[in-house]
Amino acid sequence: MTETARTRQREETRRVLLHETRTLFAAKGYAAVGLSEIVTAAGVTKGALYHHFDSKTDLFRAVLTEVQEEVGAQVAAAADTEPDPWTQLTTGCTAFLRACADPLIQRILLIDGPAVLGWHEWRAMDEANSARHLHEALQSLVDTGVLPRQPVAPLTQLLSGAMNEAALWLATTTDPNALPDTIAALNRLITGLRGSATH
Repeated sequence: MTETARTRQREETRRVLLHETRTLFAAKGYAAVGLSEIVTAAGVTKGALYHHFDSKTDLFRAVLTEVQEEVGAQVAAAADTEPDPWTQLTTGCTAFLRACADPLIQRILLIDGPAVLGWHEWRAMDEANSARHLHEALQSLVDTGVLPRQPVAPLTQLLSGAMNEAALWLATTTDPNALPDTIAALNRLITGLRGSATH
C-alpha cells in the first residue's frame, strides 16, 4: 500500500469514527456510550480508535469541535444572506438559536459539552468559534455608529452568555412556543442595544 493510500485510509477511518460516535452521542448521550459500541458501529478495532484518539473524552472533544464548526457555518451562512450589518447580526443570532433547537445538536453542544469537558474548556471552545464571530460583528457595528461607542468585549460576553443560556433552556423546556418566543425576546434585547446611536 502506498503512503497516499495509507493516508487516505487513516482519514477515512477517522471520518467514520467521528460520524458513528456523533450519531451515538447524539442519540444516547456521552455517559451511555462505551468504546466497544463505538468501534462496533464504526467497524474498526480499538487499536484503530486509539491510533486517532487518546480516550473517549478526546473523541468527544473532536465531535464537539465538529458540531461547533457546523453551527458556526450555519450562522455565518444565514448572516451572509443579508446585505445590512445590523440585519446580519440579528439573523445570525436567530440562526444560532434555531440550530441549537435541534435535539441532536443540543445534547452534544449544550448538555454533554460542559459536563464532559468542564465549563472552562467548553467556554474556551465556544470563544474560539461562535463568540469570536459575534465580537467581530459587534465591533463593526460600534465602529460604524450603528451601536453606541462602548467596550465590545463585555458586550460580546453578555450577549453570548444570554444566547447560550437561552439555548440551554430550549434544550430542556417542553413549551411548544419556546423557540419563537425566545427569538422574539432576543430580537427585543438586541434592538435595545442600539439606544441612541446615530444611524
